[in-house]
Amino acid sequence: MNILRFAVITAFFAVLPFSHIPAFAASDQEKVRVFACEPEWAALAQEVGGDKVEAFAATLATQNPHYIRARPSLISKVRKADLLICSGASLEIGWLPVLLKKASSDLQPGSVGYLMASNLVTMLEVPVVVDRSMGDIHPEGNPHVHLNPYNLIIVGEVLADRLSGIDPENTSFYKDSYRDFSSRMQKAISRWESEAAEFKGKPVVVHHKSFSYLINWLGMKGVGALEPKPGIPPTTSHLKNLLQQLRNSPADVIIRTPYDPDKASKWFSEKTGTRAVVLPYTIGGDSQSGDLFALFDRIIALLK
Repeated sequence: MNILRFAVITAFFAVLPFSHIPAFAASDQEKVRVFACEPEWAALAQEVGGDKVEAFAATLATQNPHYIRARPSLISKVRKADLLICSGASLEIGWLPVLLKKASSDLQPGSVGYLMASNLVTMLEVPVVVDRSMGDIHPEGNPHVHLNPYNLIIVGEVLADRLSGIDPENTSFYKDSYRDFSSRMQKAISRWESEAAEFKGKPVVVHHKSFSYLINWLGMKGVGALEPKPGIPPTTSHLKNLLQQLRNSPADVIIRTPYDPDKASKWFSEKTGTRAVVLPYTIGGDSQSGDLFALFDRIIALLK
């Protein structure tokens, strides 16, 4: 029976036109598995890796990436990954080390599969002195580097190199994908900077310093934070002091992420008449922020 079945199948493919034979090799090719700590890096991996990669984000836009639990499901994902990409600069210090203990040697620091975005770009807010009395300070600097799109171009180039090292057969694909992404991103940056020209010098109050790279890129002016110290919830005394500080020169806007509590920004908005806005922060931060380009489109639209 098996011999007969084989003969029938063989005869079928013998008479089938070559153009109609399914391309099993292409569809069955194993993809590079990318473990991204945050959605923005999973999105970048898809931009550079296309259908050659399978990217997984460990966190959502509605979750504070500082405070994630190293769940068994994340351990399972990182064990299977070929490449790890994260913000770094201690953003994931509370959970990433636990995952790395369970990961393969290919994902350990110093390996081709270990990529920290903050190691590749110019860092903002690098403290001169660090101690716990200063709150949740990152010794390496502010880790929220993705909100300057120039940083995405820098990280994307290194990511293309790393993917090529892991999957050398597709090196030309990764290089071409990166060049296309870089070209599209540079054109988009020119448009965004033109649209946001009116923001230059505008004073901004933030909940947490999640938007420092965005503010710096657009030439805005950060004049205060609702948190008295990074990672410390807003207090009544701090908010009143900030209110007094900005009484004669109020901010134009108050911004926070989808995961920041809204109570302090609402209170401050009511007291000052300053508009409070929730910016998406990363991919999936709202229904209109589905990829890296849409993220910045949406942020600028909300600010305008």
